Amino acid sequence: MNVAHHEIQLADGARDAYGPWMTGEEEVPVLIVGGSLVGLTTAMLLGHHGVPSLALERHAGTAIHPRAGHFQLRTLEILRQVGLDERVRAKSLEMYSATGGINAVESLAGRELGIYIKELNEGVEGFSPTVRVFINQDVLEPILRERALELGAALQNRVDVVALDQDGDGVVATLRDLEGGGERRVRARYVVAADGNRSRTRARLGIAMQGYGELSRSITIYFRADCSELIRDRNQGVIYVHNPQLRGFFRLDRSGGTGFLVINTVGEDVTTPEAIDVQTGLTDERARALLRAAIGADIPMEIVDVALWRAEAICAERLCEGRVFLAGDAAHVVPPNGGYGGNTGVQDAHNLAWKLAAVVRGEAGPALLDTYDAERRPLDELTVRQAYTRYATRVVPERGSDGVDPVVPDIELEIGTVVRSSAVIGDGDDDGTLHLDPAQTRGRPGTRAPHLTLPDGRSTLDLFGRDFVLVHGPAAHAPPGIAACRLDGEALAVYGIEAAGAVLVRPDGIVAWRAPRMYEPAAVRQALNTVLAR
Repeated sequence: MNVAHHEIQLADGARDAYGPWMTGEEEVPVLIVGGSLVGLTTAMLLGHHGVPSLALERHAGTAIHPRAGHFQLRTLEILRQVGLDERVRAKSLEMYSATGGINAVESLAGRELGIYIKELNEGVEGFSPTVRVFINQDVLEPILRERALELGAALQNRVDVVALDQDGDGVVATLRDLEGGGERRVRARYVVAADGNRSRTRARLGIAMQGYGELSRSITIYFRADCSELIRDRNQGVIYVHNPQLRGFFRLDRSGGTGFLVINTVGEDVTTPEAIDVQTGLTDERARALLRAAIGADIPMEIVDVALWRAEAICAERLCEGRVFLAGDAAHVVPPNGGYGGNTGVQDAHNLAWKLAAVVRGEAGPALLDTYDAERRPLDELTVRQAYTRYATRVVPERGSDGVDPVVPDIELEIGTVVRSSAVIGDGDDDGTLHLDPAQTRGRPGTRAPHLTLPDGRSTLDLFGRDFVLVHGPAAHAPPGIAACRLDGEALAVYGIEAAGAVLVRPDGIVAWRAPRMYEPAAVRQALNTVLAR
């Protein structure tokens, strides 16, 4: 649904908490610049934690093109926390095969050149209560928007943020109505900049980007053509195309009649500057010829739109400036290979939302927010490098391997990453790695708490999401006032504890503290105070 200028959508339960909007005193705990995938996720998760926010978007509505479409295990686990995973999975099945993989072909009509991933969820059994899915961003965003409104967020479209002024108590944002041209001011305690890869908020803060830089001047052709017979025997998911005319990849819906083609390079020699500039001299006739070369058959086709964009692999040198935090493409820009862009942004939002909520509610000290950069930036930089690796090996392998990191298994990047900050209390078992096989994390501080199926059929992950939870053995007890879960038998080993041991899990599902063998109840309180910077 599009929102007319100066019309703010509020969930019924948000009106009391959001009284200043109704009286004209424009104040909000958290202002979100950007109302696309990451901005909507941030608003939704803040609402999940009981904190109202206002998300502003320059465009008239949610995404109009598929864009991000490969959503990983951790993203689905986060959506599960707010009750959306089954709905998203069902919507995915309307559009895409549940068993799609990632392969490479000469063309849709040509021979197969190789298989990168045989089946999207191969090897993930037992690690998570959910699965990876293909779903288009233009389909997912309205679902997120609806849930954000239900949880108390306010969302407004066709509004631009033209200035941000910080002081000791908050940030004053000057907003411009892009329909009527008027301006007004909103005061927020904190601001989340989720305004995309050309983030003007990041530019205003003077935060530079660093990394591999521009990889290609790419295009995406959105089209309709009946390719059903050409893909009938393909394991449909992401289909890379390698031929003398172009390099790129297809995403087609399960009917084979609608999809898009990303083109990263043109011509046979991908090492030339001309090869990586697909945009210069592009005409309708040229776009049609490239699409035909990728399909490999002269069939009726309709080009719906062509988007021009730059493939980059870069990360912000810092993720915050005072009370303003960068998330999503404002913080890191990656090529689409591997599907890391949107997923990494969702994980940014997940890490930041509970911390903002804890500080806004007075449950944590402001120093907790310093841990956002400390925890997320190393992982964002890792993701940039890994996305570049997949671009280099899948799209332009002829350029060689200089500067290309070895491939880290996808599942380690999804649910095996390790964070370090003052909100994680190490127990001496830290070798500095940023990723582990999730079968080996075993409740290690800084890792995602492992999934186990409980006797009532729920996952241990279903216990996390709002509060700190103490997971303990049968010979241990939780102090009063702390949510707890008791494990027995073989389940103890999965969390790396003995019968008298415990782990303290944060609201984002990260292990904050572990006592493998035994502990005093006071140690739990002390750990909680340390993590919350109290």
